[in-house]
Amino acid sequence: MSAPKVLFETRRDGVGVLTLNDPEHRNPLSDEVMIGVLLDHLRHIESDRDLRALVITGSGSSFSAGGNIHAMHDKEGIFAGSASQITEAYRTTVQQIPLILSRIDIPTIAAVNGPAMGAGCDLALMCDLRLAASTAQFGEVFVRLGLVSGDGGGWFLVRHLGYQRAAEISLRGRPVWAEEALNLGLVLEVVDPEALMERALTMAAEIAAQSPAAIRMTKRLLRMADRTELQDFLAAAGAMQAVAHDSKEHANAVADFVTRKSPSG
Repeated sequence: MSAPKVLFETRRDGVGVLTLNDPEHRNPLSDEVMIGVLLDHLRHIESDRDLRALVITGSGSSFSAGGNIHAMHDKEGIFAGSASQITEAYRTTVQQIPLILSRIDIPTIAAVNGPAMGAGCDLALMCDLRLAASTAQFGEVFVRLGLVSGDGGGWFLVRHLGYQRAAEISLRGRPVWAEEALNLGLVLEVVDPEALMERALTMAAEIAAQSPAAIRMTKRLLRMADRTELQDFLAAAGAMQAVAHDSKEHANAVADFVTRKSPSG
């Protein structure tokens, strides 16, 4: 039997690790089998209330090469059929990835272990945080193949970098290496390749150690910030804060703080 094209494990600290696992083909995100398994895992993660953080990475030397160019050439899989059929194939496959990730309210960390090209770059952009190996490369390179980002990459890139820089990178089809990505603010940290997963798991564990409800609500508020009027944002923040004040996690944390700060004797 062939190995699963996507691996998922849950660690004891509440951190989930999702690994694209087709290294021979550089973890393509146009393979219908891989996409289907990935979506199944993401739906499970969305509903799992015991998970507290998620790390997404790739096996082998690549994070993801994006679309399989040989499949494009042969008009196979999601690239087969008429324009309307391809539109529908995108809608029901790769476009479901950003929609589900946008609903997942635990923090997501992309551990970008190598080239993240096309849809692979987009997947990294969909995560809350990005850590990169020094060998990583980010490529919004669709124009080089006469294509556009069909899974929302432009939407995410503009929000991360602003319009002008996103336009320059996308319109030139210019790959961005890890150090430039760090300087642009596209990634949070760049580390040696062999240290990447340890760093990602450490950061995920630090997040997972916090109040699960507070982490989920904080992420929801952060995601609301760029699409919500201030008065609506404040109303949501107030409602979530009231829930947080009534939680056992808050009561225990305050009691612990007061105990530690009280003078002895």
